[in-house]
Amino acid sequence: MTDNVPGWLAPALANHRPGHARLAIARLGSEKTLGRGGFSLRSAAFRNGEELDPSFTADEEDSVAPPLEWSAPPPGTQELVLVVEDPDAAGDEPMCHWLVWGLAGQKGQLLEGEVPPRVGKNAQRNSEWLLPAPPHEDDPHDYVFQLFALELPLTLMPGATREELLRQVEGNVLGCAVMTGTYARESEEDWDDEDDLD
Repeated sequence: MTDNVPGWLAPALANHRPGHARLAIARLGSEKTLGRGGFSLRSAAFRNGEELDPSFTADEEDSVAPPLEWSAPPPGTQELVLVVEDPDAAGDEPMCHWLVWGLAGQKGQLLEGEVPPRVGKNAQRNSEWLLPAPPHEDDPHDYVFQLFALELPLTLMPGATREELLRQVEGNVLGCAVMTGTYARESEEDWDDEDDLD
């Protein structure tokens, strides 16, 4: 896939770089659908481009998915789909952290840790929020939350894969919204230093 982030998408990403061209929204969205009618996505736990709290990552016990809320989607929306991906992970595709569908086509929210109506397989083939765990020496990774308003409801069974979902969403998008959280882990040397203090 090209490394060029679409010009209509780049301003909506906090710190776009070539890997972002692999995101689902780069394939499924367009200048016409991004933010259509004021459609937007936000979280009470972080602002666009800000760091995720460790309570949403692999670095704390009992971690859960962050809370999300969205404005009214474009008229005619039948269903909402959420895709969360890490475009900084190694590989040909971004690392898929969450596939959610079956969300009502209206203004709404997912509470912190709430179980969504339908969940597909993440990059580890589990049907759940995949806790961010970037390599310790990496710069902060982006976790891009992408919400799609669909003209027709999906016919997918729970446990579908990213590619299965994207195929059904393609050509079915009335509007889309995006926000990014970032996360970096302490270096392993820092962990060792903390252990020495115990």
